[in-house]
Amino acid sequence: MRTGTFRKKFIGDKKFYAAVLGIAVPIMIQNGITNFVSMLDNIMVGQIGTEQMSGVAIVNQLIFVYNLCIFGGLAGAGIFTAQYFGQKDDEGIRHTFRYKIWMALLLTVIAIAALLLGGETLIQLFLNGGSDGGDLMATLEYGKKYLWVMLLGLPPFMMLQVYASTLRECGETVVPMKAGVTAVLVNLVFNYLLIYGKLGLPALGVVGAAVATVISRYVEAGIVLYWTHSHKEKNSYIVGIYSTMKVPGILAKKFFIRGFPLLVNETLWASAMTMLTQCYSIRGLNVVAGLNIANTLNNVFNVVFIALGDSVAIVVGQLLGAGKMEEARDSDNKMIAFSVGCCTLIAALMFATSPLFPRIYNTTQEAKTIAMQMIMVYALAMPQNAFLHAAYFTLRSGGKTWVTFFFDSVFVWCVSVPIAFILSRYTDLYVVYILAMVQIGDWLKCTIGFILVKKGSWLQNIVGE
Repeated sequence: MRTGTFRKKFIGDKKFYAAVLGIAVPIMIQNGITNFVSMLDNIMVGQIGTEQMSGVAIVNQLIFVYNLCIFGGLAGAGIFTAQYFGQKDDEGIRHTFRYKIWMALLLTVIAIAALLLGGETLIQLFLNGGSDGGDLMATLEYGKKYLWVMLLGLPPFMMLQVYASTLRECGETVVPMKAGVTAVLVNLVFNYLLIYGKLGLPALGVVGAAVATVISRYVEAGIVLYWTHSHKEKNSYIVGIYSTMKVPGILAKKFFIRGFPLLVNETLWASAMTMLTQCYSIRGLNVVAGLNIANTLNNVFNVVFIALGDSVAIVVGQLLGAGKMEEARDSDNKMIAFSVGCCTLIAALMFATSPLFPRIYNTTQEAKTIAMQMIMVYALAMPQNAFLHAAYFTLRSGGKTWVTFFFDSVFVWCVSVPIAFILSRYTDLYVVYILAMVQIGDWLKCTIGFILVKKGSWLQNIVGE
């Protein structure tokens, strides 16, 4: 490909990048601050001891499954929201909003029931390895205490996602960002006060960390809900939103048919990530601790490609809804290239920090070494993950939900999980090499993603069907 052709296809002008960053940066800031404070939260708990840190990490992995179920459950209707917004159809947005409420409520009730009844058993799945890094029973007890409090934060998280996702799909990303910033600052302050017992408050340890998180959830949801309803001129679809909770059957069916693969996909993908963690964890508590440290830093750096992927869904979705197919393809090519390029630079920075970050934690030297090496693996894999994330949202923006289902969760269960399961249980291969082999397995996924995006079958207006 000639230089001029390459530049025209993959590089945009200043106006294009200003528009993309106008959407991506607020999401990036919100997610970045959220993950940064989560990192500080993790460090604070990590200062208490390995058992506390590992117990909290295991429970957060379980909560992560619920979070992605909510994300997947709302995403199908969200595809329609973005395209309805592109058509300036407020009534259509109201229908998607009400559908989101019902779906989120159902998933939250199921999650609370499952974690109340089976939480202890689920935590124990991660505690079958060696106890060389600490006391397994103590880790279990800390995990249970943390879980029971965290369940109180699920209802506000549910409502927050319904409102914030709708705002973002309608182009409003700044308000959720501001609410997120406020919430994480609240979380940080209460973490300090309640974990260590400052200003006369009791030192609650892991329970204090959970209480702080729950308080911040309510603060964040309160801000977003209040702003949405108090700015009806900007959010005209919110007028009369609760005048009825009925969703026309034909639309509910369309939302469900499009969204069900995404719900199943996110549930299976989150379950697969949990299964991968379980595979690594059978190598001992040092591995659980090291993986927790590596994932904490990885989440902070990942906000760049996650925000750019969300931007693909919003920008391309709105262009498809407006019937601008060629512009949608052109924008998508440039956004994918931009995401991969940015994340190559971010990966270099992450690799450079890998020897430094684990030193902050009060854990064993072996856990710190494992964490450092895992961070290096994650950094090397970041550009490919940026491409995969953008490709996923490209396919999803055009309603290709069954394709994304096979591309995402089916692949990870059929390729990634078997690699980790077999190597962790039937070989003596060092756990960091197992993690690297899982990342190498994604090379096949990159090839599939490239073919699917280039084919262009995702270029369709689903609200005009």
